[in-house]
Amino acid sequence: MISVVVPSYNEEENISDCRRELEKALAGEDYEIIFVDDGSKDKTWRRIAEESGERVRGVRFSRNFGKEAAIRAGLDEAKGDAAIVIDCDLQHPPAVIPKMLEKWRNGALCVEGKKSYRGRESKSHGFSAWVFNRLMSGSIGFDMSGASDFILLDRKPLEALLRYNESGSFFRALAQYVGFEHESVYYEVAAREKGKGKFTFGVLVSYALKNIASFSSLPLLTGVFSGAAAVIAALALLILKLFGINLGSFSGGVIALIFIGGLTLISLGIVGYYLGRIYEEVKNRPKYIVEERI
Repeated sequence: MISVVVPSYNEEENISDCRRELEKALAGEDYEIIFVDDGSKDKTWRRIAEESGERVRGVRFSRNFGKEAAIRAGLDEAKGDAAIVIDCDLQHPPAVIPKMLEKWRNGALCVEGKKSYRGRESKSHGFSAWVFNRLMSGSIGFDMSGASDFILLDRKPLEALLRYNESGSFFRALAQYVGFEHESVYYEVAAREKGKGKFTFGVLVSYALKNIASFSSLPLLTGVFSGAAAVIAALALLILKLFGINLGSFSGGVIALIFIGGLTLISLGIVGYYLGRIYEEVKNRPKYIVEERI
């Protein structure tokens, strides 16, 4: 059986279309569709209830816990030999699913959907997504360019992934982190026809910071970089002095103090952020709370 996990937040306009397109893509398969309502404020849960049936199930959170929690809840519920995570807004085209299943049946244990074309989006959103992927790739050591949450996992890597219980999980990176044989399929991001996108620039920045902290301690080395930069600045000032270039009353000592003081504060801020993340982990609160199943 194939389990399809559909995280949904304020997607009342897309539930019916998503179910219909998934049923087309899965024709002839033994499957289940699991919609996870992430504390929506509109009629998303009502739409899920209307679409529920023999092959369609719904999970409703008590409040909004975030997309990562919704993905995890759907994977916890999945009973299939393989699970596919797909967005509800149909920007991940369900028509690609048969290609994913073909690669899975040919031996791939993880089939990742990668974006060959990002579709119509603003330059600012495209730039922020590019920065996000570059930061993630550099900090966690995996190539995240074109990556998405549109992923098929065989039961073996799925069970391995479910063993990770940290509160700040990042699904698309964990899917690579657990290893196993990976394949890719490429797709063009479809235009969102109904509803509004949820990932603004601010959300992406917050998302990037949280996930970089989850996978890398590299930012904690800011103090080392600060010291190296201070040495370089001091050498530059010495060279300027040797060539007789006068900096006036704004001495090198003042420059060094401002430079080192500023970077020290940045370093303390980063350490504080990691302490906050540690605090969230040690509380060991549940990742989500289910209010209702249907």
